Amino acid sequence: MDEISYQVEPTLSPRDFIDVLARSTLAERRPVDRLDLIERMLKHANVIVTARNGAGLLVGVSRAMTDFGYATYLSDLAVDEAYQRRGIGRELIRLTHEASGLETALILLAAPKARDYYPHIGMKRHDSCWIIPRQA
Repeated sequence: MDEISYQVEPTLSPRDFIDVLARSTLAERRPVDRLDLIERMLKHANVIVTARNGAGLLVGVSRAMTDFGYATYLSDLAVDEAYQRRGIGRELIRLTHEASGLETALILLAAPKARDYYPHIGMKRHDSCWIIPRQA
């Protein structure tokens, strides 16, 4: 089994990000055909934590926005399907929360395929989320 290394990686390349999104199925719900938008998503994230295998291949990523004091919004959590069920997602969440400040509330919107995952790792469901859909 590959050894996985984790790091805060604020300069993650858009191409690596798109590649792991595709291998995780999260690309179904992300604008992977819009490099300009992916670049902005990465540029304006406060915390990007990555997981790489022994060969350096990106196998997981967490991308978040935080104020480092009260709230952290974990916008993307993606793990390559070939590497799932190894605790990588759980560790990415833990490290993202740690980098953002443990005093922050970590908040995320679950992808449909991942709804059963988050309670399994100890996250609590919240029933009052409201959104204004994207306009473009």
